[in-house]
Amino acid sequence: MSEFRVYFEIGRDHILDYKDGYDHILFVVSLCALYLMRDWRQILVLVTAFTIGHSITLALSVLDIVTVKPELIEFLIPLTIFITAVSNLFKDEENLSTGPLQLNYLFAAIFGLVHGLGFSNYLRGILGKDERIVSQLLAFNLGLEVGQIIIVVIFLVAAFIMVDLFSVNRRDWKMIISSAIAGIALMLMKEKAYWLLD
Repeated sequence: MSEFRVYFEIGRDHILDYKDGYDHILFVVSLCALYLMRDWRQILVLVTAFTIGHSITLALSVLDIVTVKPELIEFLIPLTIFITAVSNLFKDEENLSTGPLQLNYLFAAIFGLVHGLGFSNYLRGILGKDERIVSQLLAFNLGLEVGQIIIVVIFLVAAFIMVDLFSVNRRDWKMIISSAIAGIALMLMKEKAYWLLD
C-alpha cells in the first residue's frame, strides 16, 4: 500500500471515528443542520469554506509555523460547535439567503481554522520526526475531505427521510438537531475548560 494511500485513509478514518472524532462530526452536522438535499449548492460552499479554513492551519501547524497550546484548541473546538448550533436556532431555514455571503459560510471558514489546529495535533503525533510531510499532509487533508463528504451525505439522507418522507417540519428538524448539538458542545466545553484544571 502506498504511503499516500495510508495517510489518505488515516485522514478519512480520523474524521469518521465517532469515538475520537465526534467533535468534528458534530461541527459538520451543525453547519448542515439548516439545509436539505435541495440546498446542495449552499452545502458545497460550506464544505469548501471549511476545507479552506482547516487546510490553512493544518499546514501551518504541521510545518511548525503556527503553534497553539493543545489545551486551548481542545476547548475552542466545542466552542465553535456551540456557537454554530446556537446561531442555527435564530435563523429562518425557509428563507436562507442566496447571496454570496452568509453567516454560516463565515463560521465554516473561520472555525475551520480552529479545527485545522486540532487535526494538526493528531497528524503531528503520527508523523513524528519525519521531514517529508508535503505528500502526507496532502493525503491526510484529502482523506479528511472525503470523510467530511460522507458525513454530509449521511446527514442529508437522514434529513430527506425525516423532512421529505415523514413530513417532519423543517423548523422542528433544525431545532432538534441544533439544540442537541449545542447541549453536547456545552458539556464538552465544561470538560475541556483547561484553565479550571490548573
